[in-house]
Amino acid sequence: MHSIFIERIRSINTMYAIVDIAGQQVKVSKAQKVIVHRLDAEKGSEMRFNKVLLFEKEGKTLVGTPILEGISVRATVIEHLRGEKITVFKKKRRKGYQVSNGHRQYLSKIIIEDIEMGEAGAEKEKKHSARKTSARKTAAKDESAPLTGKAAEEEQNAASTPADESRKEEEPQNPDEETGTVKAEE
Repeated sequence: MHSIFIERIRSINTMYAIVDIAGQQVKVSKAQKVIVHRLDAEKGSEMRFNKVLLFEKEGKTLVGTPILEGISVRATVIEHLRGEKITVFKKKRRKGYQVSNGHRQYLSKIIIEDIEMGEAGAEKEKKHSARKTSARKTAAKDESAPLTGKAAEEEQNAASTPADESRKEEEPQNPDEETGTVKAEE
């Protein structure tokens, strides 16, 4: 009973994306509120983020190289705010030097309206699912197929016998007839 309930919760929110928003990589899903670095937009304005790095829908994952074309995230700016105060204190002992500074980061709170997939994104998703099924088919094929390319060369090199290596031994270059030794070239 408990595992069925968990599966139902997972199936409710099955689509998410990892998006680059103002230099931050954020994992977002529909109707989620996110706080990011200050955006150059007015309160209540709608924004579209096109730098989608990863997209997952119903267990099918698309990974960008580095970004995915045709997929965008639509969001609305709820409010602009400032983060909590951070105190920066510097001191050098026995020198009479101490400096105290404060800092509050400017932030924006946004709500994700939708993760939109254009025609190009839909085509990528179809290709991705087709690629998975073709990979399964090739894995199921018999492995007795002939090797080609580099794999064939490695197989041939592994099959070489020690008798081949004995033939490769070189004869002395200029033996001395009297002693049978090899003279060093001068």
